[in-house]
Amino acid sequence: MERHFEKELDDLRGNLSAMGSLVDAQLETACEALFGGRTELAAEVIRKDVEVDEFDVRIDRQCQQILALSQPVAIDLRLLMAGLQINGQLERIGDIAVNIAERARLLAAFGPLLSMTRLEEMAQIARIMVRDSLESFMQADAERASRVLATDDVVDNLGHEVFSQLVAAMREDHGLIEPAAHMLILIHHIERMADHATNIAEDVIFLVEARMVKHSTNSLAEE
Repeated sequence: MERHFEKELDDLRGNLSAMGSLVDAQLETACEALFGGRTELAAEVIRKDVEVDEFDVRIDRQCQQILALSQPVAIDLRLLMAGLQINGQLERIGDIAVNIAERARLLAAFGPLLSMTRLEEMAQIARIMVRDSLESFMQADAERASRVLATDDVVDNLGHEVFSQLVAAMREDHGLIEPAAHMLILIHHIERMADHATNIAEDVIFLVEARMVKHSTNSLAEE
């Protein structure tokens, strides 16, 4: 019975890892479509979102079944709780990849506007946060998770900077109002991506150290 339970937990980790890899690839493709001008890749991101949703359902059922049948305690229970939370965060990041891909088509003719801001840098940092949060989960590395939390402010600050750049561009050229509005929406999506990565990192710290850090990231970053 114990060996079967361990196999179920290993399968759960494997599914979360596979889902994380898929979502990371989705983000990479979406950003290439947007910032690399390869709008043909947008359709691939949208098509593969079905696979992300399938993982979401599979992992959710898997966690529920283990909870119902095995009654785990201590770190095993924390793994299931963290797994449920991380699964939800990954599904939402997958949706963000789709939103970025959809905006790539709308902004295809406005490469100079994209390049004049630090939006790509902002997206790259948020993507690294997602990747690091997933790596910290797979390696049970609370220290790496803590570094993810500290990076969230960097993304937020870049978001404020890009927002100001876009407002100035719209004031100077009213013809840029529509594409700039799409980019303002992208700022929000990228900030949400960083927030989801932060949430995953918080779950990792809870899993590894049995310590809740939600709503206390500022004090954690100062330590």
